Amino acid sequence: MAVWDDLVGQERVVEQLTAAARAARATVLAGRSGGPAAGGNASLMTHAWLFTGPPGAGQTTAARAFAAALQCTSPDLEVGGVPGCGFCDGCHTVMSESHADVKFVRSDGLSIGVGDMRDLVLRASSYPTGGRWSVILIDAAHRLTEAAANALLKGVEEPSPRTVWLLCAPSVQDTLPTIRSRCRHLVLRTPTAEAVADLLVRRDGVEPGLAELAARAGQGDIERSRRLAVDEQTRGRRLEVLRIPLEVADIGGCLAAAQRLVDTAKADAEALAETRDAKETDDLRAVYGAAEGLGGKAPRGMAGAVKELEKRQKSRATRTRRETLGVALLDLLGFYRDVLALQLGSTGALANEDQRPALDKVATAGPPEGTLRRIEAVLACRRALDRNVDPLLAVEAMTVALRAG
Repeated sequence: MAVWDDLVGQERVVEQLTAAARAARATVLAGRSGGPAAGGNASLMTHAWLFTGPPGAGQTTAARAFAAALQCTSPDLEVGGVPGCGFCDGCHTVMSESHADVKFVRSDGLSIGVGDMRDLVLRASSYPTGGRWSVILIDAAHRLTEAAANALLKGVEEPSPRTVWLLCAPSVQDTLPTIRSRCRHLVLRTPTAEAVADLLVRRDGVEPGLAELAARAGQGDIERSRRLAVDEQTRGRRLEVLRIPLEVADIGGCLAAAQRLVDTAKADAEALAETRDAKETDDLRAVYGAAEGLGGKAPRGMAGAVKELEKRQKSRATRTRRETLGVALLDLLGFYRDVLALQLGSTGALANEDQRPALDKVATAGPPEGTLRRIEAVLACRRALDRNVDPLLAVEAMTVALRAG
């Protein structure tokens, strides 16, 4: 299928990106022939793009699809085909993240440092090996440190003729003004639950009823909806979170709910780390030639590398715990938003229709003003976590505020 098929409800963005990919191809062909670009408007293509949108809208998916379209070698292009066929070698290697001229930058930790960014800027100055485009995709540009962002600015200000920067961030305010002013900005919107459900049925073979439930519970986050549809443990964790509004009747219940939520996030991080960390450590030992026959003595330089790896793994575990808590807080926000909708007599679809008895119980227990204060308490918890407040303290403060209403 075409590389654009996973972009749900983003027709306008797809139209802009396909037009840019056509213009980029015309530029490449003109460069090879030595003549002016033909068959595409050069102004549609630029060297730096900024993709923003709400969580799960598909910023990275859009950027990866665009990278594939730039490297597409489909013979149909000769007769006006759409770049990004999904079947040619260029598309396949980009989508599998193995293309030599496409660099994917992800941060396992809490930030992207200046050292990594300087290496990328140096890479950006080189000519693509395949003669098309050298693409650097940063899927968490908002995690750049100030020094890293300044290093990136140099690469964006002085672009190589065949280098394209693709930056993904939650919002335009999450990047430096000097960087975003040099990028073409594309805003992705939250897809409808119906569109997400259709994708789950079509792409993942999910039963339609479960797909609809997962799409509504995912609140527009495509990847979250997919996990809810295919992973029973994910659905179980969501139900655990949605029990919290019914468990905060007393202080003991508040503290117990907070402890369980934090423990679940920690367990998820440890489960992820258990296999990934061990494999990374074994791979590092193999790189340094560490073997049992060395009498227990580590090869030169390995101790420092292991220490650096452990530092990155610890940072990644912290980020995983925060992300798990963040997903739980989004589920809580969705619950109280549904409660508020019921209290105000809204007739729209509810994200948590499967929890209707619990919603009705909470909705009839207090006024809309109390629900708004509970929503603010959840948002305050998210802000506290972003400021590195101890997770248990932040969540305990939230659950106590949920009880007070």
